[in-house]
Amino acid sequence: LMGVLHETGHAMYEQGLPSEWRGQPVGSARGMSIHESQSLLIEMQACRSPEFLQFAAPMIRNAYSARGPEWEEENLARLYTKVEKGFIRVDADEVTYPAHVILRFDLERAAISGDLKMADLPVAWNEGLEKLLGITPPSDREGCLQDIHWYDGAWGYFPTYTLGAMTAAQLFSCANKDKPEILPSIAKGDFNPLMDWLRNHVHSKGSSLSSKELITEATGEPLNPEYFKNHLRNRYLKNDS
Repeated sequence: LMGVLHETGHAMYEQGLPSEWRGQPVGSARGMSIHESQSLLIEMQACRSPEFLQFAAPMIRNAYSARGPEWEEENLARLYTKVEKGFIRVDADEVTYPAHVILRFDLERAAISGDLKMADLPVAWNEGLEKLLGITPPSDREGCLQDIHWYDGAWGYFPTYTLGAMTAAQLFSCANKDKPEILPSIAKGDFNPLMDWLRNHVHSKGSSLSSKELITEATGEPLNPEYFKNHLRNRYLKNDS
C-alpha cells in the first residue's frame, strides 16, 4: 500500500507540471530531491497520518474481509510507524532510513576518491552498517548488493531521499498552516485541499525556480532540517512513555 502511495506522489507531480511548458526544460520536474519530496510527502507525511488511516482502515478491512482489533486504525498506525533496525533500505522506517543513506553516501565518496576498492566494498558496507545501526548483514544480498542504483549508474542519487524527506516535512507543515482543512479532509478521503496547495506552490513551477527558490517561495525560508526533526519528534516521541 505505502509503495503504491509513494509512486502516486511521483505521478501527481508529473501530472501537475505546467502543460504550457511541456517539452521545454523549464516545464520539467525541478530535480530528484524535489521529486522525492512529492512521493515522500504523500507516503510518509499524509498517508501515515492518523487522519488517513482513519479513512483507509475500513477499506483495508473490506478488501481482506478482516475483522478484529488488529485491523483497527489504532493498530494500523502502530504498524505503519513502527521503528526497527533492519538491513534493507526500502523496508526501513523513516527514523532509521537516513542511516542507510549516510552509509551509501560515505561509501560512494570513498569509492570515487579512490580510497575504497570495489573488492573491499562488502567489508566496508558491513562495518559501516554496524557502526550506524549496530547490525551486520548475514549476506551481501542483504548488504551491498541490495540496491539497483550503482549498477544503473545512479551514483550520488541516495541523498535525494533524505533531502526529499526533509523537504516533504517542511512543505507539509507549511501547507497545513496555510490550509488547516487539509488533514480533516484527508480523514474523509478528500485530498483536494492538499493537492491544490501542491499544485500552486510546487507542481506548477516546473523548473522555473531553483530548488532553494522553490522551497523558500513555498514555505518562507530555505530548506530547514528542523521541520523534519520536529515531525519525527511529534510522531514518534510525543506519546512515548
